[in-house]
Amino acid sequence: MAENREEDVRLGANKFTEKQPLGTAAQTDKDYKEPPPAPLFEPGEIKSWSFYRAGIAEFVATFLFLYITILTVMGVGRSNSKCASVGIQGIAWSFGGMIFALVYCTAGISGGHINPAVTFGLFLARKLSLTRAIFYIVMQCLGAICGAGVVKGFMEGPYQRLQGGANVVQHGYTKGDGLGAEIVGTFILVYTVFSATDAKRNARDSHVPVGLPLSVMH
Repeated sequence: MAENREEDVRLGANKFTEKQPLGTAAQTDKDYKEPPPAPLFEPGEIKSWSFYRAGIAEFVATFLFLYITILTVMGVGRSNSKCASVGIQGIAWSFGGMIFALVYCTAGISGGHINPAVTFGLFLARKLSLTRAIFYIVMQCLGAICGAGVVKGFMEGPYQRLQGGANVVQHGYTKGDGLGAEIVGTFILVYTVFSATDAKRNARDSHVPVGLPLSVMH
């Protein structure tokens, strides 16, 4: 009787095999492909027009980003009250909206970095070469300088009075608090970029439905 029971268990286990591997076995059956790491130096890309086209895209995107956001911050600063302008929420929308539009426009050309922190992070992850990373950062800085310069040229008086809409540490906070806020904010930005560009994002064995986090919150 015991032998028959063991035979039934053995046959049942062999009859109904696992269709999907579990645990470490699942890692050998990936339905995504990670790109190889970018070389540290790639001199050949300097001769490519796409290399310079990507740099121009980064310049234009950073130029427009600084131009629009500085004007928005200065507009709020010039108003008599926050209610008479777009307010702090409007500033947040201008930053977020510009990033959304510019990344959408330039993602297929340069990757839509628009920030040296993003470029440096992707370089450390070997997503782009050192040559391209340096070129991107230079073009981003030039675009930011030109964007702020155009605002100053058009509105020199308000620009000088409002200090170009630059951030200041509010009363009650220290410079260390401001530095910590900038570190956390930059980390979230770069983390979001890495999550959005991860090759495993749409993979079958690692895909998380959009509604799942919402159901967990409830």
